[in-house]
Amino acid sequence: MAHSHKSNPSLQVTADHQIKMAEAPIEQPGYGEVLLHIKCTGICGSDIHFWKSGRIGPLIVESDCILGHEASGVVLKLGEGVKDLAVGDRVAVEPGMPCDNCWLCREGRYNLCEDVKFSGVWPHHGTLQRFKVHAAKWLHKIPDDVSFAEGALLEPLSVVLHGIRRAGLTLGRGAVICGAGPIGLIALLSSRASGAHPLVITDLEPNRLAFAKKLVPECETYQVQRDLSSEDNAKKIRKLFGESEYGCPETVLECTGVESSIVTAAFAVRRGGTVMVIGVGRPVVNNIPFMHMSLGEINLKFINRYTDTWPAGIAAVKGKLMDLKPLVSHVFALEKAVDAMHICADLSQGSIKVQIVDEVDINPEDVE
Repeated sequence: MAHSHKSNPSLQVTADHQIKMAEAPIEQPGYGEVLLHIKCTGICGSDIHFWKSGRIGPLIVESDCILGHEASGVVLKLGEGVKDLAVGDRVAVEPGMPCDNCWLCREGRYNLCEDVKFSGVWPHHGTLQRFKVHAAKWLHKIPDDVSFAEGALLEPLSVVLHGIRRAGLTLGRGAVICGAGPIGLIALLSSRASGAHPLVITDLEPNRLAFAKKLVPECETYQVQRDLSSEDNAKKIRKLFGESEYGCPETVLECTGVESSIVTAAFAVRRGGTVMVIGVGRPVVNNIPFMHMSLGEINLKFINRYTDTWPAGIAAVKGKLMDLKPLVSHVFALEKAVDAMHICADLSQGSIKVQIVDEVDINPEDVE
């Protein structure tokens, strides 16, 4: 039986780099909005960045802000004008709400909108709370056989899908994935589903590489050697593809944002190939091998979030093109969200994807 819950516990980050549980107001949906019961939110590296560093590039935490943007939930209440959703619908949350008015939005490149309201990026509160108001336009119904955990994983999958789309992975052409964190592992699964082959994934941590090998047994793994230069690591990666330059990887999906890894990617990719930087790094990277990339006509590309990826992601998960569930290594109740953040921030804990769930039953009538 559903119960009445008038409390809205939330995980908030402060301007002085603290995290805390705090009671948040329960807002009412306006025109075109719905009130959601957030059932599951995954912790992203950006949430840890906002906690530990207080910023990502120009995005700065200036006061208390509810974190979280990888989410799924249930529709509890409809605002005026909402026609495509009903109370009780299970939905995945697309966390960015662009302005819909600028030339980038008009071009369909709404991920580049400079006036976007992105959940969990100050001053816009995120999904690590029980109740959240969100624009109905940016919610996607998920089938009954797609779990809330998978619904929340559609956000990092969307990051990868956007990167793969811009990189242009090719059936039967080799690819390297740099970094075996959650994004790198999803990139590995997605690359296999795309038909790219052979596949190599790199990381510093042998345990993560072992996990990647278990996830995709046909991939090759390469443990990055700290005592070698980026160029020498790249040579060893290339050897995994054979001796021919033609057989070298056509695409590198760089999922760390670390400068040395980007440089390794530039030397590992074949001439005429593409390095797609999916990872988020420092504001300025100085040591890109400019002339090597210029003489080899190597494409260096970037992504910012995603555009129109949720329908494809839902189809891929429902169609079992990939199984994202093994990525979830830790699950915490909403009230234990601070503990979840500490586990996620401590590399010695070996977490892959940490998710926060709210198992409380909510009666929609109680939020009228």
